[in-house]
Amino acid sequence: MASLSASNHVARVLSVANHVADVDASSRIADSWRRSLISHKLDPARRGPPQTLTAAEIRRVAQPMEATIRLATSELEDLARVLREAGYCVNLADANATMLFSRLPGEADTEIFLRWKVYTGSNFSEAHEGTNGLGTCLAEQKPILVHRDEHFREQWGIFSCAVAPLFDPVGRIAGAVNITSCRDDLSRAAHQLALAVTMQATRRIEGAIFRDHFRNAWIATVPGDGGSGLLAYDDDRRVVGACRSARALLGLTDGLIASGIDLSRYIKFDHHAARDAEDIVQLRRADGSPLGQGQIAPPQRARPLTKRRDPPVDRFDALHRLAGGDPGLIGSVKRLMRIGDHNLPVLLHGETGVGKDVFARAIHGASNRARNNYVALNCAAMPESLIDAELFGYEAGAFTGARREGSKGLIVQADGGTLFLDEIGDMPIGLQTRLLRVLENREVWPLGALKPVTVDIRLISATHRDLARMAEAGAFRADLYFRLRGIEVRLPALRERADRDDIIRQIAREEAPSCRLSEEAWSQLAVYPFPGNMRQLRHVLRLAGCTAEDGVITDADLDLPPFAGRTEPDLEAAERATIVAALREHGGRVTEAARALKLSRATLYRKIKQLKIETAQ
Repeated sequence: MASLSASNHVARVLSVANHVADVDASSRIADSWRRSLISHKLDPARRGPPQTLTAAEIRRVAQPMEATIRLATSELEDLARVLREAGYCVNLADANATMLFSRLPGEADTEIFLRWKVYTGSNFSEAHEGTNGLGTCLAEQKPILVHRDEHFREQWGIFSCAVAPLFDPVGRIAGAVNITSCRDDLSRAAHQLALAVTMQATRRIEGAIFRDHFRNAWIATVPGDGGSGLLAYDDDRRVVGACRSARALLGLTDGLIASGIDLSRYIKFDHHAARDAEDIVQLRRADGSPLGQGQIAPPQRARPLTKRRDPPVDRFDALHRLAGGDPGLIGSVKRLMRIGDHNLPVLLHGETGVGKDVFARAIHGASNRARNNYVALNCAAMPESLIDAELFGYEAGAFTGARREGSKGLIVQADGGTLFLDEIGDMPIGLQTRLLRVLENREVWPLGALKPVTVDIRLISATHRDLARMAEAGAFRADLYFRLRGIEVRLPALRERADRDDIIRQIAREEAPSCRLSEEAWSQLAVYPFPGNMRQLRHVLRLAGCTAEDGVITDADLDLPPFAGRTEPDLEAAERATIVAALREHGGRVTEAARALKLSRATLYRKIKQLKIETAQ
C-alpha cells in the first residue's frame, strides 16, 4: 500500500487514539499507536534520525551482549544472505532496541539505510520512535510485522519491518532479530513469509545460546505442538534449566527448577540413551504415555573424554567429505594432508556462502591442535570500533565501558589452538599492522597492557576478495598478505563444482529429511546458479521442507529469486565447468582429460592455470 501523505497519516493516527479509525481499533498496531500518543507522548509528524550511539557507547552497550552476538553471528549471516536479494537489512538488537549487529543489503538499498541511520548503534525503542517493528516487538515480546504506513512516525512509512523476540536461557527477553526492507514492490504476504524465516532463525539462535549456557549439562530436546523445547539436567537427572517454550510445554517455573526437581516428573526415556553423542530417543510422559521423538545430547565437557568402541576415524575424514567428488578440492585436501601439523597459515578464498568456516573447522579438527580452542571472528560482521578490543583484548580500565576485569581477546583465547579470521579483506588497515606484528613476534599487546602476552596460534584466514589485487592497490598490506598465504585453498562456488548434483541431493536429505524432490523442483535446482552457494541452498531446502505438502517438494516450494549477476562471463564459466567435469571423469589425470577434450596437454595446462582450476596431485 502506498504511503499516505504526512497530514493524512497524522490524522489517521489521531483518529485511532479517539477510537474512530478505519483500522481495527483492537489490533496490535492500534494499541501501539495509542501507547505512542498517550504513554510516550510522541508526535507522528516529527521527522529526524533515530538516536544513535557513539563508538564508545556502542562498546559499553555491546559488552553484556558479546556472547550472544558471537553465538548469533553465523545464523544472522545466513539470514542476511537469504534475504539480501529482497533488499532486507538484518539487525540484532538488545532488549532496549539498540542495534548491535547489522547486515545491509546490496547496491541502491544500502544507501537508503545509511541515509536513515538504520544500522549498528541506532535505537528504535517504541518510547523514542513510536510504533515500529523492533520497538513494538520488544514492548510486547511477540513477533510482529509492521508494514509501511503502519509505523507511527510518517517518515518510517517507506520501510516494512518483521521482527522476532530473542529470549535468554531462562526465558527473559534478551533482544530481537529484525529484518527491514525499503522495497515497495513486496506484498504484505511476502513480508509474512520473511517473518516466518526470521522466527525460525531466531529459535535456532536461542537454541545455540541455551546449549552454550548449559554446556556442562545434559540437553533434552522435547517435542511439542508449538515447536520443540530445550531442557537441561545434571548427571543425577535433576532439572537445572529450561527454555521458554519448554517451560510453557511442561509447566516449569523458576521455583521448580531451583528446587532441583527430578526430570522423571516430566519426561522419561531409556536410561542408557545418549551416553556418547547426540542421540534420537523415544520420549514418554511421566504417566508413560508417548510424548514423541526427541534428542538427548551429553554435556560438552564429556564429549572429548568419551571413550568409544567404534573404529578410529581418519582425522582427515571431514576434509574428504567436504571435498566430495570435486577434483580441485580433492587436490587441495591432499596438499593439506602433506603439510600435516606444520604451523603454516592457511588462506581460504571463495565466494560468500561456500562454507569457508566449515572448511576451516575441518582443518583445525585434522591437526594436532584439535583438542584446543577453535576461535572465529568475522571481520565484516563486527563494527570496526569493536574489532580491536575483541581481537587483541584489553586491560581493566583501558577505555570507558571496559569490563572491570578486562578481556583476554580472541587471539589469546586461541592460544594452543586455531584462530579463524573470516572476511580478512574487510579488516581495517590499522588492525592489519597489529595483526602482522602478532604473527611476526608471536605475542599480543592488549589495549592498556604494560607487557605483551606470548601466544601460539595457527591462523586460518578467509576472504571473497582478491587480496593480491588489493595489496597491489594499497588497500591491503602486502606483507600481511604474504604472511597469511602460507598455503592458499580455493573453495569453488556451488555452480562450479563437478559434484554439484551430489551436493544438492545430500543437503536435501539433511534439510528436508522427510520430503522428496519432484522432477520439476529438481530441474530448477539443477540449473539455478545459487549466488549464495551452500548457505543459500540450505535455506531454500529448509524452507521448502517446511512448506511442502504430502512430503513432496514442488517448484512452488522453492524460493529462488531471479539472479542476473555473474562473477564470470558466461563463456568462461561454461569452459571452466567443461574442464572441471572432464578432470573429474578421468580422476584428475590431465593427459586423459586433454585427450577427451581434444586439446593438447600444454593447452589444457594453460587453461587450468588461466581459469584457476585446482587439480588432484
